[in-house]
Amino acid sequence: MSIFQNLPSSVLQWMAIFLSIIIEALPFILLGSLLSGFIEVYLTPERVHKYLPKQKFFRILFGTLVGFVFPSCECGIVPIITRFLEKKVPSYTAVPFLTTAPIINPIVLFATYSAFGNSFYILSLRLIGAIIVAMSLGILLGFVLDDKILKDNYVSHEQEDFSQVPWPKKIFHALAHAIDEFFDTGRYLIFGSLVASAMQIYVPTHILRTLGGTPLLAILVLMLMAFILSLCSEADAFIGASLLSTLGVGPVTAFLLIGPMVDIKNLMMMLKSFKLRFIAQFVGVSSTVIIVYCLLVGVLK
Repeated sequence: MSIFQNLPSSVLQWMAIFLSIIIEALPFILLGSLLSGFIEVYLTPERVHKYLPKQKFFRILFGTLVGFVFPSCECGIVPIITRFLEKKVPSYTAVPFLTTAPIINPIVLFATYSAFGNSFYILSLRLIGAIIVAMSLGILLGFVLDDKILKDNYVSHEQEDFSQVPWPKKIFHALAHAIDEFFDTGRYLIFGSLVASAMQIYVPTHILRTLGGTPLLAILVLMLMAFILSLCSEADAFIGASLLSTLGVGPVTAFLLIGPMVDIKNLMMMLKSFKLRFIAQFVGVSSTVIIVYCLLVGVLK
């Protein structure tokens, strides 16, 4: 105990925030890893293509909207997406799902509605903005950019045939794969959470608030704050609501959109599997679309 008492208060606060992020994120990492394990066993490439729409545009739309019925937090979405990509789901379907699933799922929508005093307006801005960003990324990957987004040296899991395996063994294989995925992804979560918690202590939020003098600058500041805080999408609406009266609707909408798409811990996990070029494109396109959208929101409110 005396060792901890001798540490500076800022370090103790850093460790407390680090633990709170880990505790908040681990259940979703576990859920994402479990889903990844069952996808590995039960979802064959043939089954994927059976249910995907035939036309490319509708595949993009499908990936954008499937988060309504297949929810996931951003803390656990990366292993799910990499598994989908291994199952030959097109990147222009998987990436829109990566973008919208942490935002348009019913739990997050209800949390947003509640945090802003039962406001359908803020909820609608968040929902529409997420769909616009996802569709933009999907269209670019489907028609313009290179759709090969996994690293060239990425080690894909062998595609085993589980069709003739008894169901108890299927469950065992799914759980074994989930455990491997959990520990593999967890180390990136820990490093990202350490950085995020340190920045929360050593980059005070009141400094970021004072920088938000103009609409564009306020949007950029709150996007940076969302990146630094690295909140789960189930909780960020309550932080955003506290900033509404100070910085306005446009910047707060940017905060609600960019956080679930790009934060420190999520970026660390993406670096494990995705090409740097794609990550740069993902961050650049998402940020640009969000800035334009939120500037329009501020003008039209």
